[in-house]
Amino acid sequence: MSQNDRSFQTLLVVGPDEEGLRLDIFCASHIEELSRNQIQKHNSEGRILVDGVAHPDRYPVKAGEAIRISLPPVDESQKQPIPQDIPLHLVYEDDDLIVINKEAGMVVHPAHGNWEGTVINALLGCGVQLSQIGRPERPGVVHRLDKDTSGLLVVAKNDAAYKSLTEQLKSRQVQKIYHALSWGHLGVRHRTIDDPIGRHPVHRQKMAVAKRGGREARTEVFVVDTLEHFDYIRVTTFTGRTHQIRVHLAHVSHPILGDPVYGGRRIKGVSSNARIRSKLNALLKVMQRQALHASKISLSHPSTGDRLEFTTALPEDMRLALEMLYRETSSKEVRG
Repeated sequence: MSQNDRSFQTLLVVGPDEEGLRLDIFCASHIEELSRNQIQKHNSEGRILVDGVAHPDRYPVKAGEAIRISLPPVDESQKQPIPQDIPLHLVYEDDDLIVINKEAGMVVHPAHGNWEGTVINALLGCGVQLSQIGRPERPGVVHRLDKDTSGLLVVAKNDAAYKSLTEQLKSRQVQKIYHALSWGHLGVRHRTIDDPIGRHPVHRQKMAVAKRGGREARTEVFVVDTLEHFDYIRVTTFTGRTHQIRVHLAHVSHPILGDPVYGGRRIKGVSSNARIRSKLNALLKVMQRQALHASKISLSHPSTGDRLEFTTALPEDMRLALEMLYRETSSKEVRG
C-alpha cells in the first residue's frame, strides 16, 4: 500500500480517569481529526471495537479496555476539500484574511476519516477563496484550534497573507489569549509554565511535558477569580504546540475542567461528600468538553501592517458553568 493510499488504525486504552465516558465521547476526545458525528458514523459501520466487540455509542467505557479504531484506506491525494453549506460565525473578513469564532466540536480542516463538516468545508461553501500554500486538505490554515476548543481562528485568503501570518506566528508577533476553568487553586495570581512538550511516550495520541527532547513551550496563566474547587483563568501562549495549554495545566496538577484526555473530568478524591460530588457531576454535564476558549487574538495586517485585534465572548456552555460556580461560591460566602 502506498503512502498516499494508507489505512488509519489506532489503539486506545481507557485510563482510570476516563472510566464511565460514553464510547463516542472517549474516541472523539482522543482523535482530533474526527468529530463526534464522524465517530458515530464509523461505529455504526463496525469500525470501532472494544476488546474486539462492537458496542453502541452510549456504551460506558471501563478502565483498561482496549479500543481499536480501523478506517479503510483512502487515496488522500485525490481528496480535495468540498464546499459545504455549514453556518459559521464570521468575525472579520477582507481581501487577505478571514477571522471566525469557531464553535466547539468543529474540526478545522479535513483529514483521514473526516473529509466533511470542517471549517475549511464551510469557508469554501461560502465562496471564500483560500491560499493554496501547504497541504491540499488545509488551504489557508495558518494555525489551528483543538476540535473541542472554541474561539477565534484566522485563515489566510491568499498566498502573500499566508506567508505573512505564518512568519508572524513563527516570530511570536501574534498574541493569543484564552480563558479557561481549571481544577483546584493555583495559589498565586500569576504563573509561567515553561516546559517542553512532545508526544506521550506510551499513549501516542496524547502530548506530554518531555523530560528530554520535546519542543519549547511557554504558557502564562493569570487567575481572574478563585471559585469553589476551580480557578477562572486567563492564559497567554507564546508558542503554539499541540494541546499546549491543556498539557501544561495538567502538568502542574490543575487540568482544565471537562478535558477527558488530560484529567479534567476527574472527581475521584475531590471530596467524599455526596452533595459536593453530585454538584460536580452536574457541572460536568454542562461542560462536556474542555472549558477552553480562544477569546482574543492580535496580529499585524498582512498588507497594511496595521495592528488588528479581535475579541469574542465566552460560549454558552462556559457561561453556564461559570454561573453555576459563582452561585455556589456566593452561597458559601452567605452561609459563612
